[in-house]
Amino acid sequence: MSAVGLIVVFGCVFGVFVAHGGDLAPVIHAAPSELATIGGAAIGAMLVGNGMDTIKGVGGGMGKVFSGPTYHKQDFLDVIFLVSRLLKILRVDGPVALESHVEDPNSSAIFAEYPKLMKDHTLIHMITDTIRLMVVSSGGLNAYAVDDVLDIAIKHHHHEAMRPVEALAATAGACPALGIVACVLGVVKTMGAIDQPPPVLGALIGSALVGTFMGVLLAYGVIEPMGGRLKQILDDDAEIYQVVRQLIVATLHGHPQPLVIEAARAGIGHHNKPSFGEVFDGLRGK
Repeated sequence: MSAVGLIVVFGCVFGVFVAHGGDLAPVIHAAPSELATIGGAAIGAMLVGNGMDTIKGVGGGMGKVFSGPTYHKQDFLDVIFLVSRLLKILRVDGPVALESHVEDPNSSAIFAEYPKLMKDHTLIHMITDTIRLMVVSSGGLNAYAVDDVLDIAIKHHHHEAMRPVEALAATAGACPALGIVACVLGVVKTMGAIDQPPPVLGALIGSALVGTFMGVLLAYGVIEPMGGRLKQILDDDAEIYQVVRQLIVATLHGHPQPLVIEAARAGIGHHNKPSFGEVFDGLRGK
């Protein structure tokens, strides 16, 4: 939908302009230089204000804007199945049977059944590190303490994941001002040709104004909406960490399995939330 949205934005802006008798020739003529000025300055400012990890995150985030969230309904089912199977082994077979799985998930037959989840190292480490604590503690873990630790870990991860969104928001805020900078330079160029006839001056002034126009359009028609969409996607993907948290904490509290399932489902958005029956039937087959 993001691609469709951009088409609508540019179609409406330029289409209505042409429909009302506007001539795109001056805009097309001035756009390359104005875009180079504004875009180059915006990228430079982003480089000044952010680390390389954030810059890479912005690049990857642009792909996410068009591809959508990483995780979907089946992935949430898979993470419930994975964590539940590990906890069942701990409960039924004991810590020794589970130790090899959490110590080396890459060699685990259980983890191998979920290759997509294995690509998320943060998710896998959250699962293995927490369950490893359960293994070595021999049932002595405080559920509330574990909940606090997982909450801090999830918040820290999400804070880092949101840095590209903050960088895009700052860039969107800067673009109108950078458009004015490009416009002022155009006015300076115009003043240097003040002795030229009106048609020439008109073209120069028009080119200068394109800078302001492009800065505002890029800010509010492109970059800011993309940043907002990226935030939505990152928020959606972050729900999978809450599922892990709820499964482990509810288990540590000693809740019955139906309540553990409901705790896991509670933090999943309606568009990805599996039904209770889907989870329960899936667990019975594991």
